[in-house]
Amino acid sequence: MKAAETRIDRFLASSETAFAIPVYQRNYDWTRVQCQQLFNDILAIGADDTQSGHFIGSIVYVHDDVYTASGLRELTIIDGQQRLTTLTLIFIALYRHAMATGKDQQAQRIYKTYLINEFAEDAEKLKLKPTDNNKVALAQIMDPKEAIKASGYSRLIENFRFFQARITDPNFDVVLRGVSKLIFVDIALDRQKDNPQRIFESLNSTGLELSQADLIRNYILMGLPRKEQEQVFRKFWEPIEANARNREVNESRVSDFIRDFLTLKQKDIPNKGAVYAKFKERYPVPNSADLMDALEELREFSHVYARLLNPDLESDPEIRRELGYIRTLEVNVAFPFLMPVYRDFTAGIISRDVFAAVLRLVQSYVWRRFILSLPTNALNKIFMSLYDRVDPAEYLISIERSLMQRGGSQRFPRDAEVIAMLREKDIYSTKSRTRTYFFDRLENHNNRELVDVTVPGITVEHIFPQNPEPAWRSTLAADEYALLGEKYLNTIGNLTLSGNNGRLGNKLFVDKRDMNEDGGEQGYRFSRLWLNRDLQALDGWGVKQVEARADRIAKRFLEVWPAPAIEVVAETNGDEINIFDAEEPRFKRLEYAVFLGARLNVTQVAKLYVEVLEQLLVLQPEAFQGTKLGERIQLTSEPDTLRQAVRVAEGYFVEGNIDSTNKFERMKLALSELGMEEELFIKFA
Repeated sequence: MKAAETRIDRFLASSETAFAIPVYQRNYDWTRVQCQQLFNDILAIGADDTQSGHFIGSIVYVHDDVYTASGLRELTIIDGQQRLTTLTLIFIALYRHAMATGKDQQAQRIYKTYLINEFAEDAEKLKLKPTDNNKVALAQIMDPKEAIKASGYSRLIENFRFFQARITDPNFDVVLRGVSKLIFVDIALDRQKDNPQRIFESLNSTGLELSQADLIRNYILMGLPRKEQEQVFRKFWEPIEANARNREVNESRVSDFIRDFLTLKQKDIPNKGAVYAKFKERYPVPNSADLMDALEELREFSHVYARLLNPDLESDPEIRRELGYIRTLEVNVAFPFLMPVYRDFTAGIISRDVFAAVLRLVQSYVWRRFILSLPTNALNKIFMSLYDRVDPAEYLISIERSLMQRGGSQRFPRDAEVIAMLREKDIYSTKSRTRTYFFDRLENHNNRELVDVTVPGITVEHIFPQNPEPAWRSTLAADEYALLGEKYLNTIGNLTLSGNNGRLGNKLFVDKRDMNEDGGEQGYRFSRLWLNRDLQALDGWGVKQVEARADRIAKRFLEVWPAPAIEVVAETNGDEINIFDAEEPRFKRLEYAVFLGARLNVTQVAKLYVEVLEQLLVLQPEAFQGTKLGERIQLTSEPDTLRQAVRVAEGYFVEGNIDSTNKFERMKLALSELGMEEELFIKFA
């Protein structure tokens, strides 16, 4: 490796040299923010005669003894392409301004020195050789005679227009002087002696932070010869990048996709910032057969991943609809399970009906858990290994059985507990997407003429209003009025959908029911929605009606989100039982406990409480210190603030003056917060 301080204008002025951006580099992504900062720096140093230079980072390249058809020396840029491309845009803007204002000599000097290799063939003239998606844009802005036309959005063209608008006659010479003072570290690598990938990883660049996907792409491609880079990129990485994109918001999800892939393969969920490290750990040899096999599988999975992200790509209307519901629920944690199931469907291993049933089963499981407010972090581990439990001979039943066998915080909620919670749950205050999903599924269950509840104007309506007009008090007893406002207001029994929410407002129930202003049929009586059907024959609205309506909706709930109709026995480890499934421990002794796979010979709940908290503090101290979890279990470094201080770690104490039931609850709280619900089993004596 050779490193030297170099002026950027001298680097770009290198004769018979092309600067090639390899396919593994990410797209040109500098925004106006970075461009504005660079341009401000150029103006400042250009106007300051006392400043001789301004450092802008490094440019790292590999020579590789590659020469083009025209005999040009080709440098492969592995770091610094964002700065190099942006500076090229500034030189083009200077060139075009000089051409437009009659500075022909300066224009030709800029053009022939910094932008082209004068004696190369036409196809090889441009010094900068960007990736394919930017080649056309660069060629357009280089030609002052051609109007700039871009098919779709081009960051390259937008940034050129930014510089073009800011270079004027008064600052033209200032910009030229400023650019000539820019200094960078020129790092030339020898592939035979240096490790470009390792050097690339260690660079502390001032540009945009690389994503996990960027690092993985570079790891796969950087070590390959140029021709193989192109082949692997076109065959594998290009389709992966195209498929793993959320088209709704036009964002890449490649990092998430590879994280889900690794989760499926390793049964371990990488942290979002460690996906690249885990990928390298699993495939430690670049260009190995294992890595090529993984790319083949990634490409295959990317086709179904595209439809998980973008359900409209699915041609089957029933599957498309269920995928849309999965997306609305934002059940991305299920992707490591759904990816191989979807692949089985596309391969003809399972039928459409089975796949649709699996998608509905996932919704039932997740939605019932949402109604009970069970911890969502338990879902990661569940879906991580669920596909391994699939029996090809009993595909759907084996998945149902696996989910129904789970206990504790991982359980599939049963009908009775779901209905009990549904009647009282504050549905109105949930996320808008979640609320929409709920009403959509309820309204369109068994409905051949589907109603689009997402159209503008249809909103959630409180039957008993949030701010009822005074006349409501005269129709209800004081205690009933209070109950409607305090207990039932935001529950499902008091909520419906209406396209006339603004008109109905805070009016009395009978007025809402019969409203027909100017023949507009705004009232419930005229509604075509299932959700309003029961309101059309009622003469009043009170607690009795709210509860009856909640029962009616609860019955439909069980039809829309059913539990599997199979009898199973909950999984246990012999006579041991998960703490989340255990009976109340009051007046009971323990025979022993199993925590993190190790047997604890404790017979008192109090000792188990201390042992578990002590180990959790060692494992994840940051989760307790200065957090709500620490407050909720009364963790403190000041023992005098507790009635009975019990030491659980060096300098830390918890309250010991609580009964066994409370100790159980605090252990379960800590385990849930840390995603360790399946790590503590007990056996009562």
